[in-house]
Amino acid sequence: MEAAARGAASQGTTVTAVTLAGKHEEWGAFNPHTTTSVHLPDLGARLQHYLESADLIVAMGGGVGTLHELTAALYYATTVRPVPVCLAGPAALRLLAFLREEKWLYETPTRPLGFLTIAATSGAFRAHLATLDTAPIGGA
Repeated sequence: MEAAARGAASQGTTVTAVTLAGKHEEWGAFNPHTTTSVHLPDLGARLQHYLESADLIVAMGGGVGTLHELTAALYYATTVRPVPVCLAGPAALRLLAFLREEKWLYETPTRPLGFLTIAATSGAFRAHLATLDTAPIGGA
Protein backbone atom coordinates (compact mmCIF):
# COMPACT_ATOMS: atom_id res chain seq x y z
CA MET A 1 0.00 0.00 0.00
CA GLU A 2 2.85 2.37 0.73
CA ALA A 3 4.36 1.82 -2.72
CA ALA A 4 1.00 2.58 -4.38
CA ALA A 5 0.60 5.69 -2.23
CA ARG A 6 4.15 6.80 -3.06
CA GLY A 7 3.55 6.39 -6.78
CA ALA A 8 0.23 8.24 -6.69
CA ALA A 9 1.64 11.04 -4.54
CA SER A 10 4.62 11.44 -6.88
CA GLN A 11 2.14 12.30 -9.63
CA GLY A 12 0.38 14.91 -7.50
CA THR A 13 -2.64 12.76 -6.72
CA THR A 14 -4.48 13.03 -3.42
CA VAL A 15 -3.85 9.88 -1.39
CA THR A 16 -6.51 9.18 1.21
CA ALA A 17 -6.08 6.71 4.06
CA VAL A 18 -9.44 5.11 4.92
CA THR A 19 -9.17 3.61 8.38
CA LEU A 20 -11.08 2.80 11.52
CA ALA A 21 -11.79 5.38 14.21
CA GLY A 22 -9.91 4.71 17.41
CA LYS A 23 -7.23 2.49 15.83
CA HIS A 24 -4.52 5.12 15.31
CA GLU A 25 -2.82 4.34 18.63
CA GLU A 26 -2.84 0.59 17.97
CA TRP A 27 -1.90 0.69 14.28
CA GLY A 28 0.47 3.66 14.31
CA ALA A 29 1.01 6.47 11.83
CA PHE A 30 -0.13 6.34 8.22
CA ASN A 31 2.51 5.96 5.58
CA PRO A 32 4.15 9.30 4.77
CA HIS A 33 2.57 9.56 1.31
CA THR A 34 -1.04 10.00 2.44
CA THR A 35 -2.41 13.52 2.14
CA THR A 36 -5.74 13.10 3.91
CA SER A 37 -7.54 10.56 6.07
CA VAL A 38 -11.05 9.34 6.74
CA HIS A 39 -11.85 7.58 10.03
CA LEU A 40 -14.92 5.33 10.00
CA PRO A 41 -16.63 3.36 12.79
CA ASP A 42 -16.33 -0.20 11.43
CA LEU A 43 -15.03 -2.38 8.61
CA GLY A 44 -18.34 -2.36 6.74
CA ALA A 45 -18.42 1.44 6.64
CA ARG A 46 -14.76 1.50 5.58
CA LEU A 47 -15.35 -0.91 2.72
CA GLN A 48 -18.51 0.90 1.57
CA HIS A 49 -16.69 4.25 1.64
CA TYR A 50 -13.83 3.11 -0.49
CA LEU A 51 -16.07 1.34 -3.01
CA GLU A 52 -18.30 4.41 -3.39
CA SER A 53 -15.34 6.77 -3.68
CA ALA A 54 -12.89 4.80 -5.81
CA ASP A 55 -12.00 5.83 -9.34
CA LEU A 56 -9.93 2.65 -9.73
CA ILE A 57 -9.40 -0.43 -7.59
CA VAL A 58 -6.06 -2.20 -7.89
CA ALA A 59 -5.53 -5.60 -6.28
CA MET A 60 -2.22 -7.37 -5.86
CA GLY A 61 -1.15 -10.18 -3.61
CA GLY A 62 -1.95 -9.61 0.03
CA GLY A 63 -3.62 -11.16 3.02
CA VAL A 64 -7.16 -12.08 3.94
CA GLY A 65 -8.11 -8.39 4.20
CA THR A 66 -7.02 -7.82 0.61
CA LEU A 67 -9.00 -10.87 -0.50
CA HIS A 68 -12.08 -9.55 1.32
CA GLU A 69 -11.74 -6.12 -0.29
CA LEU A 70 -11.17 -7.62 -3.75
CA THR A 71 -14.21 -9.89 -3.60
CA ALA A 72 -16.33 -6.96 -2.35
CA ALA A 73 -15.02 -4.83 -5.23
CA LEU A 74 -15.82 -7.52 -7.79
CA TYR A 75 -19.34 -7.88 -6.40
CA TYR A 76 -19.81 -4.10 -6.29
CA ALA A 77 -18.57 -3.68 -9.85
CA THR A 78 -20.95 -6.36 -11.17
CA THR A 79 -24.05 -5.24 -9.26
CA VAL A 80 -23.81 -1.56 -8.22
CA ARG A 81 -21.36 0.45 -10.34
CA PRO A 82 -18.77 -0.79 -12.83
CA VAL A 83 -15.78 0.82 -11.09
CA PRO A 84 -12.61 -0.26 -12.91
CA VAL A 85 -10.80 -3.14 -11.18
CA CYS A 86 -7.26 -4.04 -12.20
CA LEU A 87 -5.59 -7.22 -10.96
CA ALA A 88 -1.83 -6.91 -10.97
CA GLY A 89 0.94 -9.38 -10.33
CA PRO A 90 1.22 -13.15 -10.28
CA ALA A 91 -0.78 -13.84 -7.09
CA ALA A 92 -3.76 -11.78 -8.27
CA LEU A 93 -3.66 -13.39 -11.71
CA ARG A 94 -3.62 -16.89 -10.19
CA LEU A 95 -6.60 -15.93 -8.05
CA LEU A 96 -8.48 -14.63 -11.09
CA ALA A 97 -7.75 -17.83 -13.01
CA PHE A 98 -9.07 -19.87 -10.07
CA LEU A 99 -12.22 -17.74 -9.75
CA ARG A 100 -12.95 -18.13 -13.44
CA GLU A 101 -12.12 -21.85 -13.58
CA GLU A 102 -14.35 -22.64 -10.61
CA LYS A 103 -17.12 -20.38 -11.98
CA TRP A 104 -17.06 -18.03 -8.97
CA LEU A 105 -16.58 -15.22 -11.49
CA TYR A 106 -18.11 -15.43 -14.94
CA GLU A 107 -19.59 -13.07 -17.47
CA THR A 108 -23.26 -12.93 -18.43
CA PRO A 109 -25.24 -10.43 -20.52
CA THR A 110 -26.58 -8.85 -17.31
CA ARG A 111 -23.23 -8.96 -15.49
CA PRO A 112 -20.51 -8.02 -17.97
CA LEU A 113 -16.89 -8.04 -16.81
CA GLY A 114 -15.72 -5.13 -18.94
CA PHE A 115 -14.67 -3.29 -15.77
CA LEU A 116 -12.01 -5.94 -15.07
CA THR A 117 -8.49 -5.75 -16.48
CA ILE A 118 -5.23 -7.50 -15.71
CA ALA A 119 -1.66 -6.26 -15.63
CA ALA A 120 0.93 -9.01 -15.54
CA THR A 121 3.84 -6.57 -15.39
CA SER A 122 4.52 -3.05 -14.14
CA GLY A 123 4.79 -1.92 -17.76
CA ALA A 124 1.35 -3.35 -18.53
CA PHE A 125 -0.02 -1.58 -15.47
CA ARG A 126 1.47 1.75 -16.58
CA ALA A 127 -0.03 1.26 -20.04
CA HIS A 128 -3.42 0.50 -18.50
CA LEU A 129 -3.28 3.63 -16.34
CA ALA A 130 -2.59 5.73 -19.42
CA THR A 131 -5.88 4.55 -20.98
CA LEU A 132 -8.12 5.38 -18.02
CA ASP A 133 -10.68 8.17 -18.11
CA THR A 134 -9.43 10.54 -15.42
CA ALA A 135 -12.63 12.57 -15.10
CA PRO A 136 -13.96 12.31 -11.54
CA ILE A 137 -16.98 10.07 -10.99
CA GLY A 138 -20.16 12.03 -11.66
CA GLY A 139 -18.30 14.54 -13.82
CA ALA A 140 -17.54 16.85 -10.90
